[in-house]
Amino acid sequence: MDREKFKKDAQLKMNELFAEIDELKVKRDKANADAQAEYDEKIDKLNQQKEDVKAKYEDLANASDEKWDEVKAAFTEASDSFKEGFSAIASIFK
Repeated sequence: MDREKFKKDAQLKMNELFAEIDELKVKRDKANADAQAEYDEKIDKLNQQKEDVKAKYEDLANASDEKWDEVKAAFTEASDSFKEGFSAIASIFK
């Protein structure tokens, strides 16, 4: 996959995943008060991971040719970690 396509796909996937956090917040609002505190903690952790993914994407978007493979791998790792965290939290809301 070429560099521009990877960046475009990464941006689209990030937007999709980040929108799903907002959906979790809506579900959280429907939970009882005791569960809301637990959900808040988990969503806060997910938001921290979100910021890490965004930072890695910025690195990716600005990477030199020499650093591309390294930055791409770091972004992929952060993105995968975010997806795993999101899936774990999303399963609680079902």
